[in-house]
Amino acid sequence: MSMTLRPATSADADAVAKVWYHGWQDGHLGNVPDSLVRIRTRDSFWTRAADRVGDTTVAVLGDAVAGFVMVVGDEVEQVYVSSDHRGSGVAGLLLAEAERLVRVSGHSRAWLAVAPGNTRARRFYERCGWSDEGEFDNRVPGPDGLISAPCRRYVKTVA
Repeated sequence: MSMTLRPATSADADAVAKVWYHGWQDGHLGNVPDSLVRIRTRDSFWTRAADRVGDTTVAVLGDAVAGFVMVVGDEVEQVYVSSDHRGSGVAGLLLAEAERLVRVSGHSRAWLAVAPGNTRARRFYERCGWSDEGEFDNRVPGPDGLISAPCRRYVKTVA
């Protein structure tokens, strides 16, 4: 079965939300502050997926969304693959597309944030040539202001 990468449409938002919700739980529960977990409700992923369609590229296998990536400027904001497709190469293709999108938007270096305890993601990024630039305090908007979420900043030259 061949895979297609394409810009997301509003019709993809539900599938993106499902992949994002389950993937976020896998990589973040136990690795981020409880205050962040509390605002990442199931519904929040559906709202954010619909709001972020314009920043999203999906990987489609057959007629199913196998994964997605969100890129804004020089930041690769989200990279998620459905648990059914992990280990299939989808993540590598999505990350390569994210790097291309950063490059064509005029940036020579891409960056992304990863939870320190998300070792599977960290190993994946390192295998793909990304470097751990160190810890930083990722500030996430919450209902009562910004939530501090310690992260590792990974970078890669893409030009």
